[in-house]
Amino acid sequence: MQKLASMFKNKDVMNRILFTFVIFFIFRIGSAITLPGVKLSDQADLFNTNNVLALVNLMGGGALQSFSIFALGVSPFITAQIIVQLLSMNVLPSLTELSKQGETGRKKINTVTKILALVLGCVQAYGIIVTMQNTSGLEVLDTSAWGYIKLVLYLVAGSLLLIWLGDQITDKGIGNGISMIIFCGIVSAIPQQIVGAFEQYLQSNLTTGDSIMILKGVLSLLTYFLAFFAIIVFVVFVEKSERRLPVSHSNTSESQTKELNQKASFLPIKINSSGVIPVIFASSVMIAPSIIISLFIGSDNQPYWVTVLNEVFSYNTLVEMPGINGTKWYMPWGLIIYLVLIILFSYFYANLQINPERIAENFQESGTYITGLRPGVETERYIKTVLNRVTFMGSIALALIAALPVVLTLTGVVPSSLALGGTGMIIVVGVCLELRNQVEGMIATKSFEKMSL
Repeated sequence: MQKLASMFKNKDVMNRILFTFVIFFIFRIGSAITLPGVKLSDQADLFNTNNVLALVNLMGGGALQSFSIFALGVSPFITAQIIVQLLSMNVLPSLTELSKQGETGRKKINTVTKILALVLGCVQAYGIIVTMQNTSGLEVLDTSAWGYIKLVLYLVAGSLLLIWLGDQITDKGIGNGISMIIFCGIVSAIPQQIVGAFEQYLQSNLTTGDSIMILKGVLSLLTYFLAFFAIIVFVVFVEKSERRLPVSHSNTSESQTKELNQKASFLPIKINSSGVIPVIFASSVMIAPSIIISLFIGSDNQPYWVTVLNEVFSYNTLVEMPGINGTKWYMPWGLIIYLVLIILFSYFYANLQINPERIAENFQESGTYITGLRPGVETERYIKTVLNRVTFMGSIALALIAALPVVLTLTGVVPSSLALGGTGMIIVVGVCLELRNQVEGMIATKSFEKMSL
């Protein structure tokens, strides 16, 4: 309560929060305005069963379902980020050099990412248009080349506007603009999911008048909400867990050393140091194959390999596999690929966030060392070992949370329309925790400035 009161008393923090809500309001209005030149059919079932469109719709906060100006969301920017960061790891020397130039290099890399996002946005926009046409969810009124070009331009312009709005949240709002845009979209869909759960489990049973069925519906609804709460608790536990490495200081006196020990000087390494990024990245990669295929092959008379590939990259689909003596068995290849991507991106981004070599150099220069270890190479190896071990636990935890709703759907425990959004909840809870830390940092900075005056 004291922190909440401090937040309301801090004028700068409140202005940033209000500014962020204004951006959210603009985003939600834009998400409800359908683009001109198209006609939509009833797509409720389409976005519950089509994995590709459901993922894009999740990232855009339902904007794709209404085919609005923000239907493309920020997914082109996220895909561009993945590519640029991979190329920055000693693949393209120019990008590698920029990544070492601090804030100036970061701004230049961000510009390169936006240019690449523009190119990818054009490809992805056309792919989504064709995909929705092929699945009978969208009718383009003007099927000429200029008609398609206009729709692509509308979608790309909306995506670039969203990226710009995200930058405004980063600079003038409460930070993490792109993550906040995705957060807003996911949160806006939660009330609809709760209403859907109420209708599915309780309302349909109330009409029967059977007391046993009503009681069963109430218990099912309570179980559903308890599962939702359990996911939130587990995500918070994973996000807050960390490994603390004890740190000593060689250039301090005995009395200062005792004081530092009393303050528990340590190097914290979070179990999930990459946050929600692996889930967002993995989701974007899962979208790519189907969109690329849709650019060249329509829905009519598709080759068998296209159907198989679409099934393989659909993580809520069981792929039929041939067995012995004509028997059949089913394998969730899409789910396996999705979970492997989450684990790989967890390691990739954790090593971007925490550089053992740089930490060891900084420790050596400042006269700091990990207790019981020699400065330099030994410290670097130890930090790298610990980072890999804790990242393994964090990545497995992220994979379990993301897999839960898919497993519940595949086993028939929960309908696909009511699947507990593990991916969405990871993003929402992760962004909330980061937001809390940022607001506390702003309040602490403002308090320090007042004390200095």
